Amino acid sequence: MNATSALARLTVSIVVYRPDPRLLERTLHSLREATQQAVAAGALMSDAELFVVANSALDPSVRALIGRQAAGAMALSCIEGQGNVGYGAGHNLAFAASGNTGADQRPNDYFLILNPDVELDPQALTRAVRYLERQPAVALLAPRTLDETGASQYLCRRMPTVADLVIRGFLPRRLRALFDARLADYEMRDATREADRHGRPFSPAIVSGCFMLFRRPVLRRLGGFDDRYFLYFEDYDLSLRTAREAAIAYVPTVRIVHHGGGAARKGFRHIRMFGASAVRFFNRFGWRWC
Repeated sequence: MNATSALARLTVSIVVYRPDPRLLERTLHSLREATQQAVAAGALMSDAELFVVANSALDPSVRALIGRQAAGAMALSCIEGQGNVGYGAGHNLAFAASGNTGADQRPNDYFLILNPDVELDPQALTRAVRYLERQPAVALLAPRTLDETGASQYLCRRMPTVADLVIRGFLPRRLRALFDARLADYEMRDATREADRHGRPFSPAIVSGCFMLFRRPVLRRLGGFDDRYFLYFEDYDLSLRTAREAAIAYVPTVRIVHHGGGAARKGFRHIRMFGASAVRFFNRFGWRWC
């Protein structure tokens, strides 16, 4: 173990709203295993923290499984009673509750933003921390993301246009196929495939909020998520603001499985939230139509 890795600490934030207990248990089990492996490898100190932010009331059985999976691996705190404040605001609550002046000054203190529908490879945290140790200019790390079948999810993005979002999110599959080349460019598929093929990281413009591993000092300077986004585009916004301060890296040797889905498959309420957040995003970063 070197002196740098001995200083590394990890805080994990998971925001839940009426979580699927089976998926959440798989997420927490994989997080526990990855944390224990990173501690055993000397990549992290053993004082890792887990904050579960409950934007809905926790069922007693869910509360029990959270405690069971965290036991022995991470100090657990549940943040409750605030109501459904939204995704970004929930993570901001965890960041504020976990932070102190000393921690926020150490570049090897990390804050992991994690979805409750993600499973980590057992070596994910070890490899992520080792990479960040070697790359002090990188402040935000994104992993290679697979779906349940083992197929790649292309979650890196270029700056979107309105047309990109409409095509990707709402067109039927048969019509979306007509724009595949355009979507491939927006989703940075060629760059991602090249990185995956050779195991070489690259720097995307935007990364997904399902797994964002930050250096705490940078996230503190950024003020965390902009909590005016209730849901959707908060990760786009935070990615673009991060890129103004430091480097972002997609690291293909760090792997996760993501069980998430798109807004169009979740009903009108999610479509409405998606639209409202898109307007806020383009108002801030500039409208690009097609």
